[in-house]
Amino acid sequence: MKPINDEGMPNEAGRDLLSSCVHCGFCLEVCPTYQLTGDENNSPRGRLRLWKQEASGELPVDAWTDFYTSECVGCLACEPACPANVPYGQILNQVRNQHVAAGRNRPSLQTRVGDYLARRGRLFDMTMMPLRLFRRYGVLRHRKLFPGKPAVVLSTADYAHKLTKQFRPTGRRVGLFAGCLMESVFREINFATVRVLVENNFQVVVPTDQACCGAFQHHTGLGDTDLLDQRNRKAFAIDDVDIVLTNSSGCGLALTSAIVGTKPVRDVIDFLEDESLVKRDRVTGQARMYIDLPCHLVHGQKVARLARRVFDATGYQWELAPMAHDCCGAGGTYQFDKPENAAKILQRKSEFLRDAPGDPIYLVTTNHVCMMQWNSVVRSVAGGRSIQVRHLIQMLDPGERSAPRSFNR
Repeated sequence: MKPINDEGMPNEAGRDLLSSCVHCGFCLEVCPTYQLTGDENNSPRGRLRLWKQEASGELPVDAWTDFYTSECVGCLACEPACPANVPYGQILNQVRNQHVAAGRNRPSLQTRVGDYLARRGRLFDMTMMPLRLFRRYGVLRHRKLFPGKPAVVLSTADYAHKLTKQFRPTGRRVGLFAGCLMESVFREINFATVRVLVENNFQVVVPTDQACCGAFQHHTGLGDTDLLDQRNRKAFAIDDVDIVLTNSSGCGLALTSAIVGTKPVRDVIDFLEDESLVKRDRVTGQARMYIDLPCHLVHGQKVARLARRVFDATGYQWELAPMAHDCCGAGGTYQFDKPENAAKILQRKSEFLRDAPGDPIYLVTTNHVCMMQWNSVVRSVAGGRSIQVRHLIQMLDPGERSAPRSFNR
């Protein structure tokens, strides 16, 4: 039973969940919006109290609660900090969905168009083809668009089939979730993922009938993802594939719930941490890799360990970025819906880049939405040095012109 009814108010199950908050305040220390504003209502504890007071009639239904609901980044840092195990993310998603359904929150036309396209993968892919073309040839520059050279026409599914046929890996067959934004705009990261997996002797299957993971809909409150979930469960119900890998932590979190009971879902970096990896040559000189940890990997998927073997396999001197466990402010669509908040949240984290050792510097993470957020500040903090935002899988990539080194191990 859903904890929120069709009017956007908690039902009996929802009131029980809201009442489980013991108001200890541990969430305040990790909440980016509370740290930014110092406003109790802008914290998980405060929002839970507002929702509860609305449900009991102590507060009227008005824009006050709606505003503080919209202020939440959705980073989920409060969940591991909570001794009462309040499922804040579950409650937040339901509140967002029902606030939109009840007309309390009206997503912009741009958001609704994004939802329409995300539910129609082929149309989205065709619509984004010019953007892939512009990125590939460096025609379009935008502070949120990190540099890359995606394939314009060849899909990840076709590329995986091509490489598997060419190099004939004999190891475990794994499913790869391509994603909608990742596939349509940042396809070069998917291709790098395929190359790394094939190089390490994995057979890669990318179902062509997979759908959006539903993360966009969860962020925006734009409704039911049942049809998307059904399509993904069907797409990955492949007999000889026993695991689904993702290369975006936001997609991974959404997909974990979407296909629960079908196949286990794992982040590709966490998966590779348990494997005997082909290592890149040691990088000499002053190049340095700083690693930031996405919230939806650490707090959402509960991947607490550091992938140290993977970090070492890149060949780069590396260290965690200061405040690596703190939210960068990306929050899916949050960086576009609340750009001022998002910029202020990232400012605290990114200041270290002004005098951080290394040249070039690679700011590395495992979520394309976080990469967009980080890319928005690198020019302002570079100070004449080269600072590049990369996905960790790209640091392991043998390159499209390099033959994989190891098979049939």
